[in-house]
Amino acid sequence: MSFAKLSFTTFILCSIWCLPASAGTSNSLLDISPDGKWLAATNRDNGTVSIVDLQSKKVVHEIPVGHHPEGVTFLGQSTNVAVTVYGDDQIVLADGATGKVTGRIAVEDEPYGIVATPDGSRVFATLEYPAKIVEIDVATQKIVRTLDIGGNGIRSGSLAPPFLRGIALSPSDNRLYVTEYLTANVHAFDLSSGKEVDRWIANAADNISRQIAIHPTRPKAYIPHIRSRTHVNRGEGSVVPFVGVLTTTAGEGRRRVTMPMDGFNSTFVVANPWETAISPDAKTVVTVFAGTDDMYVCDVINDDYRELAHHQTVRLGHNPRAVKFAPDGSQFYVYNTLDFEVAGYNTNSLQKISEITVCENPLGEEKLLGKILFYTALQPMVGRRWISCSSCHPDGDSDGRTWQNPEGLRNTTALYAMAWTHPLHWSADRDESQDFEHTIRGQLMQGQGLVRGAIHESLDKPNKGLSKGLDALAFYSNAHPVPMSPHSKEGLSDSAKRGKELFFSAETKCATCHSGPYYSDSTPVKPYKLHDVGTGTSDKSEKMGPLYDTPTLLSVYRTAPYLHHGEAKTLEDVLRKCNPDDKHGKTSHLSDAQVADLVEFMKALPYEDPEPAGIAAKLPKVDR
Repeated sequence: MSFAKLSFTTFILCSIWCLPASAGTSNSLLDISPDGKWLAATNRDNGTVSIVDLQSKKVVHEIPVGHHPEGVTFLGQSTNVAVTVYGDDQIVLADGATGKVTGRIAVEDEPYGIVATPDGSRVFATLEYPAKIVEIDVATQKIVRTLDIGGNGIRSGSLAPPFLRGIALSPSDNRLYVTEYLTANVHAFDLSSGKEVDRWIANAADNISRQIAIHPTRPKAYIPHIRSRTHVNRGEGSVVPFVGVLTTTAGEGRRRVTMPMDGFNSTFVVANPWETAISPDAKTVVTVFAGTDDMYVCDVINDDYRELAHHQTVRLGHNPRAVKFAPDGSQFYVYNTLDFEVAGYNTNSLQKISEITVCENPLGEEKLLGKILFYTALQPMVGRRWISCSSCHPDGDSDGRTWQNPEGLRNTTALYAMAWTHPLHWSADRDESQDFEHTIRGQLMQGQGLVRGAIHESLDKPNKGLSKGLDALAFYSNAHPVPMSPHSKEGLSDSAKRGKELFFSAETKCATCHSGPYYSDSTPVKPYKLHDVGTGTSDKSEKMGPLYDTPTLLSVYRTAPYLHHGEAKTLEDVLRKCNPDDKHGKTSHLSDAQVADLVEFMKALPYEDPEPAGIAAKLPKVDR
């Protein structure tokens, strides 16, 4: 179909869509059918979508859809749903009445948020790493258009990707709004032309934005996110919760106001805002906080200045990640994901009126306990409620930030393959995951700790076995698999193959340290293999350098910035700007084309499973 024909078709459809906002117009792990009879919940850990009869409060179908479903939306007036299956790179269509999958649409990579037009004829989904939005015709199950924020060099590797996640459809102004995961920047697309028509740039410290919700009658949008204050290395004030309020019309004045949730209710601290929902009458905004297991109920103030006023705080279950109002506004539903339960509340009284178990615990007792501890910002993990492990390592990812720690600047690493790359930290000051008890008791988290009594110093006797909770936290932390690279779906490109030869050549010496299936020579066997790669003197606050542990290169395509001090914004910077003396492999002699090939190879890692049969048995035994 030509773009001209597509634009005309989209224009006609958009004319039909210009209705008040309804259920399904903002991405969520939950959705409620327009008639209020059915609820759908994506069960990320279980790989299923549960369809709930809201009259009986029973699950009628639990539909297997794939690895890590992240978003769901009902399609028009039907019981059909569309689901983003993040881990399988698919949009799955299912019939909620029969519990059957009716279609699978392959997409480029990492679909996250999804919304549907009111008539259910189209769905739009964000693709996280490619930073694209796909429009799908539900009847034909075909991608009919791809929108791209463009000009960012994502696929050439010249800039770090923006990671699109949140998405909202605003039929009243014929626009789509999407959020960048690691920056909380927001982009608006005109649906007729498919072009980006507006953007809202966040504060440089803003971080972790998964969702956006649209006001049903006024030009406003609400974005839950955090602000990572990387110069603060103590618990209080290091990670600050916000709801951003955007004015979606163009013009002068403040178009983005950030409401600090930590000071909203006197000085009551909440942590890790995940989702926001707006009541159908537009009088109430609710936000769930996945770190402190609570929710703020706020009154909407239509003065273009104060925006929100705290009304009440509601205690929730473990790790709430979603909230949705019923279409008539009489109830709202909260998904407490680590209780595997959706709880219903009366909107007027704010009393819980129902509890619905949507799936069984698929994690097992130990891993579930570890995950609860990893995500909580409460005691015994955290003393001041500001920060949890997941504030910087959400779902095992990196937060894309470099923190000023007491030992110096430290770039946040992802947890992928951590079980196989001990010791831990850039300076190898932890030889087991149970050593994070020091962090829990330290200045950053200020928790009571998971061990009763004294613990052993890092690199001294093992702390493993001192606490069921600590061992469970270590088990979960070590259980994050490495995501396969989208750059090698079709195998290594010609450029990546040339880069592979350079990487393993005796001349560059890249594979001297980045060796083995995990592209790291890190091993728990003493003495540890630490290296001076010429970066130890760049940071004047450094206390432990200049020798550093070798990080894995697996999934390096998504973990910018690079090096312990985060000064390398791109992989090209690692090879050029931050390696002038060839101490980090010999790269100064490479041409620009050769550097590009080397980068393409690194971006393609892993292009095969790093744990094939027989490999795991040969690796050092590390508690997983």
